[in-house]
Amino acid sequence: MKDIRFNQLDKSSCTAIAELLNELAPSFSIELLVERLEEMFERNYQCVGIYYNQELVGVCGVWVLTKYYSGRHIEPDNVFIKPEYQNQGIGKKLNEWLVAFAHDNGCKAIELNCYNENHKGQAFWEENGFEAIGIHYSKSL
Repeated sequence: MKDIRFNQLDKSSCTAIAELLNELAPSFSIELLVERLEEMFERNYQCVGIYYNQELVGVCGVWVLTKYYSGRHIEPDNVFIKPEYQNQGIGKKLNEWLVAFAHDNGCKAIELNCYNENHKGQAFWEENGFEAIGIHYSKSL
């Protein structure tokens, strides 16, 4: 797949991003996803679009954060590649893009969350040098 491009998306792309994220989490409406994405963009959220032959085939949210235990780092968020484009090397190219993005932003690490049931995702991240260091907890209010 040599025709892969990564382009930064902005708030004007919220609907296109939401349509892909809806495939990842169909229990959330497009309207709700757009509303949340708009707020996220206001809070320093960034998103990269993954294009193959001019078609948006995936997205990866990115936060630049600083935490006491890891320092300045990026956190990829809601990584999604359309199923028909998976297992073709796009994820590996995305990982390379993320490493370059982290370096360009003065970061010392990349941290991310991966759902417990996403065994393919866990295997992918581990194959690309990531180590599971904890468990992410959430409590709905």
